Amino acid sequence: MVNRIMLNETSYHGAGAVSAIPGEIKARGLKKPLVCCGPTILKHGVVAKVTDLLDAEGIAYEIFSDIKENPAIENVQAGVAAFKAAGADCIIAIGGGSPMDTSKAIGIIINNPEFADVRSLEGVADTKRPCVPIIAVPTTAGTAAEVTINYVITDLERRRKFVCVDPHDMPIVAVVDPEMMDSMPKGLTASTGMDALTHAIEGYTTLAAWEMTDMFHLKAIELISKHLRGAVAGTKEGREGMALGQYIAGMGFSNVGLGIAHSMAHTLGAVYDTPHGVACAMMLPIVMEYNADCTGERYREIARAMGVKGVDEMSQAEYRKAAIDAVRQLSEDVGIPSKLAALKEEDLPFLAESAYNDACRPGNPKETSAEDLTALFRKLM
Repeated sequence: MVNRIMLNETSYHGAGAVSAIPGEIKARGLKKPLVCCGPTILKHGVVAKVTDLLDAEGIAYEIFSDIKENPAIENVQAGVAAFKAAGADCIIAIGGGSPMDTSKAIGIIINNPEFADVRSLEGVADTKRPCVPIIAVPTTAGTAAEVTINYVITDLERRRKFVCVDPHDMPIVAVVDPEMMDSMPKGLTASTGMDALTHAIEGYTTLAAWEMTDMFHLKAIELISKHLRGAVAGTKEGREGMALGQYIAGMGFSNVGLGIAHSMAHTLGAVYDTPHGVACAMMLPIVMEYNADCTGERYREIARAMGVKGVDEMSQAEYRKAAIDAVRQLSEDVGIPSKLAALKEEDLPFLAESAYNDACRPGNPKETSAEDLTALFRKLM
């Protein structure tokens, strides 16, 4: 079997890493970026930490901030128009998964105009050319969109999210600067952190997992388990640990895929606008219980990475329960709810069908059905 690993051309890590951005733009012969971000971080001055550097170096740019949480087809279309109107030749994506996913779709369509219908990008689109150069600057520690070949767009008309998997969308440069994450409120820190843990655990247990991605995922689980509580409390060490942990998780799962915790979370986000990290955190222990009998000894290593003591003396049933309990405890400690009040019984057939058809579902270690997914969703009620 042949395994493939795809990562950024270049990545920068550590406090002050954003200072490298002007040099990267100039060294690559780029002239004018479109700065893609959400309206909140633009308003609160987070984006200025980058644009001030561009101003100082005389680099022209335009800002596009018409990007909502759970970005929609319409946001992508507006971004494509903004890129063309600006005469841009690259993108600086600043923010969480929403600006980065939007930027990937914009960049792909600009260089592959035959995919102007955003829906045509769903799944593994047969694009021919790499997207426009993207420099990705995360302001949340969770999605790892700066180092993945995946992005997710919401189809508001059809009440669904669709996953796009395209090696051509990989940002050429990732700038992972924990100082860009300082303004994250506690709730967002918690939810994006649990998204990162879900990436790591699903990536470690997915059908395509192999030795190199196992190495990434176990280290990510260790770092996230050690640092998420501190990050939520606002400690410098916690922020730095989470910035690294979520990136390492992305290095792994981008190359092997995910499972039904993510396919179900995508559906909850599309129907109820549930924040993605919250949906992942709620689904993860439920899905881990469901998948446990198809994971061999992997839950023992998850429990070990999460700091559970004495796992080698535990029975299989004990260490599987210990891993799931550790996930539940971490989620509870950072304030994630375990139930979804908006969930309605009459929505379950649609939710289950959408989750079953999601691109993440085939990677799940256990064969599933719409009936199984219905039962799992019901556990959130």
